[in-house]
Order: sequence, then C-alpha cells, then structure tokens
Amino acid sequence: MNKYFASDYAEARSKFLAAAESADVPLWQFDHPLTGPNDEALGTDIAWLGAQDARYVIVVGSATHGIEGFCGSGCQTGFLTENWKSRLATDLALVLVHANNPHGFAHQRRVNEDNIDLNRNFVDFEAELPQNLGYAELHPALVPEAWGGPTREAADAAIEVYKVREGLMSFQQVTSRGQYTFPDGLFFGGAGPSWSRRTIEGFARKHLAEATRIGVVDFHTGLGPRGHGEVIGRGGPGDPQYERTVVWYGSDVKSAVVGNSASVRLNGTIDFGYRRACPNAEQTAITLEFGTLPLEEVHEAIRADNWLYAKGGAETSPHFNSIKAQMRAAFYGEDSHWKQDIWARGQEIVEQAITGVRGQTEVRSSENHDIA
Repeated sequence: MNKYFASDYAEARSKFLAAAESADVPLWQFDHPLTGPNDEALGTDIAWLGAQDARYVIVVGSATHGIEGFCGSGCQTGFLTENWKSRLATDLALVLVHANNPHGFAHQRRVNEDNIDLNRNFVDFEAELPQNLGYAELHPALVPEAWGGPTREAADAAIEVYKVREGLMSFQQVTSRGQYTFPDGLFFGGAGPSWSRRTIEGFARKHLAEATRIGVVDFHTGLGPRGHGEVIGRGGPGDPQYERTVVWYGSDVKSAVVGNSASVRLNGTIDFGYRRACPNAEQTAITLEFGTLPLEEVHEAIRADNWLYAKGGAETSPHFNSIKAQMRAAFYGEDSHWKQDIWARGQEIVEQAITGVRGQTEVRSSENHDIA
C-alpha cells in the first residue's frame, strides 16, 4: 500500500503514468505551460478505466489543492495497479484525473501559479461575482508586510480581536469561502478561468458528453480528525443531489449547509465545472476530506505560505524551508498508518460511488450554490 504514495509531484506522476501503462488503459496528458521546482515538466494526466461510451461515469480527482494531491494520487495509482478496471460493468467508467493543479502540487502549495485557489475558480465570471465583504477587514492582518517583529504581532492581535468579536466560525467562513478582490490574498478565486479549469472543462465537454449520470469524488486533506475521510455533500435535505449522496454513501454524509461539516460554504468548487460542461447529466459530487493537523495549525500554514509568496520573497526568504515544512505537515500525513487509513477509506468510497451511480433513479439536482 505504501508503494502507491510518493514523496513529491514528480514521483507521484511517474507512479501514476507507469501504473496506467501497465493497466493498458486510455490516457490523456495535458502539458502545463510552466515547470516544477527542478524544471520538471508539469501536466494533468487522465486515465480512463472501462467503457469509453459509458452511460455512468465516476470521476476521481486529485490535487485540486496542489499539495493535497499526495493523498488522492496514491489512491489513483492503487486503483490502476490493483486492476479496478476488471470491477466495472460494461456501462460504467472510472476516470482518474491526476493533478488538477499540477503547479501547486509540484511547488507544494495549495494554490496555482497565479495564487488562485482552484476550488474557488469555477464561478461564472460573466455574472456578478460572489461577495465576501468581511474579508477586506482581515486582509491586512492575514497578509502582513513582515513575518516577525511588531508588524506580525499587530497582525496576529487584529486577527484575535476579530475572532473574539465575530466568533471562530465567522472567521473561518470569511477567510476560506473564497474572495475575488485581493489577488495576493488567501483563497483568491481568480479574475477568470485558470489553465486548470479550462483543461478540466474542455476534457469533460469532449469526453463525458454522452454520460447520463456522473459521480465526482474529489480527494482533499487538511480538515477534520487525522486520517478520517469525511464525505462532504452538496446542498442539504430536500436537495435531490444531497439526497442521492446520502443513499450512495450513508447517513454519515456531512454538509456545510446542514452545519455538521468540517468545511464551510464555498464558492466556485470544481464540481460546478463538470456540471457546466455536462449540463444533461445527473451529477452527484462529494469532497472526500482527510484530516491531518488541528484546524488552526492548518490555517496558519496556509497564511504563512501565502505571505511567503506575496511579501516574503519566496525561495529567497529565510523562512522558506520552515514554511514549506509547515505546509507539508498540514496537508500530508507521511506515516504509514495515515496512508493506510487513506487507502482503505478511498477504496470504500469509490466502491460506494460505483454502486451508487448505477443504482439511482434519474432525478435532476437543483442548482444549489450553497455547497460544502
């Protein structure tokens, strides 16, 4: 099991491509225009298991948040290596999208090459963008001019004042739901579709157009109890997509709308890309979120990494190595027990998705943007 997981993006990609070749499955490779930290080529690679004209499709994605990709990549390589192709009925396909955000994965950041949080980028940029008015107050404190001394102390104090005044949940909601005003800020959703979004939607329009039902399982890390895989559904009770999710995955499905999830309500998540590209398909999407460290440590790692590239000079900063270690600890549990938990839960959830996508009546989901 450990052999499926990698120590960096280049190794993860190599393992995935080798497993896809051994499995003898169709493979698409989309070259990213930039390179990795060692000038290695980057790309999003997509392996197709099962019938290419399948009515029912499960899409399993990794590295939407870059550095979080170690988790999903390991499972994707495992599905190929352990011949999950043989488990699929003739009307079903399992599509493995490796490294939605290859630049972030390679450089061990959550964001892409433009500081865009890809999981906030799938909004309609031709319409009015989602508002996050509370973020403007916090931005100077979240991205201080210096990472030490009086400037940092004042910034930290301002954040604590906000938490006391508004509450920790409000702080999490305002900082992480997505914002479209500060390009150098946290959880920036972008000013237009990113390379990754264009790649994903383009592939889906071309190759998933014939599917009548699509299940999306997007692997993430950083929220919830360590090693636990929380299933985060879309919408809430009464929404057809949410109700299907409960049927597929059971009663422990969580939702930000219900208020029982480790996540908050977000704008512009990746499943809206598949919905936009395949408007005639019934979609049932989840985030599979694996915990690592306590929430405040994870959030502080995100803040530190954002400062490093916005204000700190990136590789030239004396804080570079310590912040990179902080990020890795926040999003990759490198011990064998954590990897075992991920592989076991990943198999369980994808197996449930395979069963669910073939067994449900066709009920169209509403366009509920209050998603987890």
